[in-house]
Amino acid sequence: MSPLAGAPTAMPPGALSRVKVLDLSRVLAGPWAGQTLGDLGAEVIKVERPGHGDDTRAWGPPFVTDVQGQPTGESAYYMCANRNKQSVTIDFTRPAGQAVVRALAAGSDVVIENFKSGGLAAYGLDYESLSALNPRLVYCSITGFGQTGPYAHRAGYDFLIQGMGGLMSITGQPDGTPGGGPAKVGVALADILTGLYASTAILAALQAREDTGRGQHIDLALLDVQVACLANQGMNYLYGGNVPQRMGNAHPNTVPYQDFPTSDGHMILAVGNDGQFARFCQAAGRPEWATDERFATNAARLAHREVLVGLLRELTVQRSTREWIALLEQHAVPCGPINTVADVFADEQVRARGMQISMDHPQAGRVPLVANPIRLSDTPVQYRAGPPQLGQHNTDVLRDRLGMSADAIEELTRQGVLG
Repeated sequence: MSPLAGAPTAMPPGALSRVKVLDLSRVLAGPWAGQTLGDLGAEVIKVERPGHGDDTRAWGPPFVTDVQGQPTGESAYYMCANRNKQSVTIDFTRPAGQAVVRALAAGSDVVIENFKSGGLAAYGLDYESLSALNPRLVYCSITGFGQTGPYAHRAGYDFLIQGMGGLMSITGQPDGTPGGGPAKVGVALADILTGLYASTAILAALQAREDTGRGQHIDLALLDVQVACLANQGMNYLYGGNVPQRMGNAHPNTVPYQDFPTSDGHMILAVGNDGQFARFCQAAGRPEWATDERFATNAARLAHREVLVGLLRELTVQRSTREWIALLEQHAVPCGPINTVADVFADEQVRARGMQISMDHPQAGRVPLVANPIRLSDTPVQYRAGPPQLGQHNTDVLRDRLGMSADAIEELTRQGVLG
């Protein structure tokens, strides 16, 4: 199945086509990692609770609706992180369910889970238990705070981690200004970044296995990831000693690098070096600013930020956003609009890059999805199957992966072990 019109229907082998992933995770960080691996060709089996499934299936509206307009049981949130997976529903609180999961893990390369630290040990599904069955297993645990430390027992959620990890202290308008105070990022960024780190760590462990013949345990914490991703702000504190503060849309290390008002809205001006600033001044009809000792270098502009930003605001309101962008692009000055999400999917560059795709759904027909941004020339990302319905692949997976008979599958279903 190809999501793009005119694309060939036959797919070459994916980069990870020989990798088998057992995804015991739910919500976002773990599923994001599983989807990334699936997009790269891995076979991903998603294990869900019978009757309930991944929590995010219910995180709506909006929901996917069938051709009659009725909800299908999948929210838009769930759809963002679960394509290229097969869904099986297994109650692994029961011994028979545990046996099924262990059998699947024995034939897998990777397990992804995001239960509380030690939460799967009671079911014999922790790293020590499963690696005893399959020493080559790469086992990735994603938690809020990691497997060690005084917070290891705590549950962790993205919003909580954005606050504890410092991100909310540097996001939002400055205190004492209109709208000032802490603000979270508009998407669950700590979860998504953790999912990306997870997929990177899994690939590293798989490569190491080529040399050692052994798998290993990956311990990923949302808080660790958030601290690591403070990036320049963390280093500004460690080297400068000053605690970074909320600055709205301004940048702590370069000026001008923020939003500015225009005659009909706002635009972003993202000047990254002195040459770009000089070209801006020339284009804007203020060439003298480029040689003014207060503004000639980035260090000087940082020292005189308030003066320069005030002058710029008086200037930028004299043209529309479209006029500024057209002018500044001619002078290679980085700038752009502040798009709504609707604007994003209508943008000609986003459309040209194919960032919106569509895939088949058993009840809804074609459904829209956001593409994977990875571009590989020889082993491209694959869109083999849309996000699965709950338990859609119970029979297929247990028959094909474990060799179970129809009668055995039916008996487990009757017992409630399978949903």
